[in-house]
Amino acid sequence: MEDQQKGVVPMPMKIDAQLSAEWQKNDQDFSCNTQDGSVDFKGRPAVKATTGGWTAGFLILFNQGLATLAFFGVGVNLVLFLTRVINQSNADAANSVSKWTGTVYLFSLVGAFLSDSYWGRYKTCAIFQLIFVAGLALLSLSSYFLLVKPDGCGDGHDPCDPHSSTAVGVFYLSIYLVALGNGGYQPNIATFGADQFDEEDTREAHSKISFFSYFYLALNLGSLVSNTFLSYFQDRGLWVLGFWASAGSAFLGLVLFLAGTRRYRHFKPGGNPLSRVTQVIVAASKKWTTSLPPSSDHLYDGDGKDPTSCAVRRILHTDGFRFLDRAAVVDARDFSRPCSARDPWRLCTVTQVEEVKCVLRLLPIWLCTILYSVVFTQMASLFVEQGAVMNTQVGTFHVPPASMSAFDIVSVAFFIFFYRHLLHPLVCRIKKDSKGLTELQRMGIGLVIAVLAMVAAGTVEIFRLRYVTDDGNSSLNVMWQIPQYALIGASEVFMYVGQLEFFNSQAPDGLKSFGSALCMTSISLGNYVSSVIVTIVMDITTKRNKPGWIPGDLNRGHMDRFYFLLAAMTVVDFVVYLICARWYKSTRWESRDLGSVKELV
Repeated sequence: MEDQQKGVVPMPMKIDAQLSAEWQKNDQDFSCNTQDGSVDFKGRPAVKATTGGWTAGFLILFNQGLATLAFFGVGVNLVLFLTRVINQSNADAANSVSKWTGTVYLFSLVGAFLSDSYWGRYKTCAIFQLIFVAGLALLSLSSYFLLVKPDGCGDGHDPCDPHSSTAVGVFYLSIYLVALGNGGYQPNIATFGADQFDEEDTREAHSKISFFSYFYLALNLGSLVSNTFLSYFQDRGLWVLGFWASAGSAFLGLVLFLAGTRRYRHFKPGGNPLSRVTQVIVAASKKWTTSLPPSSDHLYDGDGKDPTSCAVRRILHTDGFRFLDRAAVVDARDFSRPCSARDPWRLCTVTQVEEVKCVLRLLPIWLCTILYSVVFTQMASLFVEQGAVMNTQVGTFHVPPASMSAFDIVSVAFFIFFYRHLLHPLVCRIKKDSKGLTELQRMGIGLVIAVLAMVAAGTVEIFRLRYVTDDGNSSLNVMWQIPQYALIGASEVFMYVGQLEFFNSQAPDGLKSFGSALCMTSISLGNYVSSVIVTIVMDITTKRNKPGWIPGDLNRGHMDRFYFLLAAMTVVDFVVYLICARWYKSTRWESRDLGSVKELV
């Protein structure tokens, strides 16, 4: 009592005050760190103020723009390089471009696997960008010393000399190194950019969604330079200059990427995902005759520290693909000996089982996007060949056919801002839902617009054939291609941006790069399917000595019928997509245990 009168605080109150101050200090320190489990380049919990955010995001966007400029500096005019310099036919060149582009995106699976399993996204991006730069340098050197002979050939007027098998072999080696480098880099840079935003922070979560739109915008703005300036130079036979410009752009992008090393946020790779998937299948097979429990509460959910799952969050149980749940059913043999560790090939966690279910649910949606990519790839092949036999003069200026894809890029930029700032807020008010259109709805809209693009291209081809002149070209101006390019651009905004967001949000935490790779592989398979369709169509339509729909002389063919065929196939694909979208059930995660994160701080 005397101590209280003198103002002396009793000892228990002193301890409480010290603990309170310590907890408050810990809370303040914790609030400075990200809450999604990301770390800095030294493996420490990432601090919001000094890592990630739009500072790192803009570095990645600029890197993407420069890398895209370099890639399309090769890809946009590759079909013309093959016909004018390598001396391939139109159909063979279109197939070669489709196969090469398909291989680019097929390599994305390699990059995604290495990233998710072993290297992490930063290291994977850096290594594949080095390969990308090396491939572009080799392409530039081989073109200068071996292919573009005499100088200035391949401009549409002066033919190039025949090439040795060695020269052609070096050329294909260089472009497939470009394919490997760009393919392995692409799915990881998109996911790595999204990693810079903490989805547990409301403001950063909104920025993360916006990032995908701006990422696709950066991709298209980078290709705008390729499709205008570089296309113009290459169309005039300045192939070597264009390829060296691409190599320089890729090198500058790599330097810029490495400059941000200390700023980036990282997620540690979680080991081979193939083994986790295989364990679920094997465990479910071993317990094929085991009865399923009436409730998911009886399934094995681990202790929260399961070494076989790299997921930061537990995935909540779903009722689909029930046969896989047997992998998480506990029987007498799973823990037959006291303190024995479980066998992951006999017993898996619910989260591990749900990872496999996530992938299985994504596959039907992914398959429906392949035919859209068949439509998309025509912009780099048949659209260019169509423009090459049209009137390319606008006043006194010659428009390179490949540069018409600039209208696709302008359309992408316009519709990204149209959607983000006009359509999305309007839909939110109408639906009274802040999410607006779902990713699946936007992808469906993209398919519909793709049908319109093919109808527009076929209609232009009908009129082009009506105005063929004596010199073999059509008097119809190449500007009539603007609607088909603009519609492809609009469809990309809804389809490919929606895909990036959808696969990134729905893929398990340990398979984020794989989710982005699904977008790339749909483009890959779309290119291969396009090549197959072209081959089949030519085989069928060239019987009885007919020239076919896509002959060397397009004026003797019916490319319009090919465009309308793709439109009809896309309509069928859209109907199947609607069925798959209605069947799809979104992945649901348990909220992150922030207390466990605090223990790491």
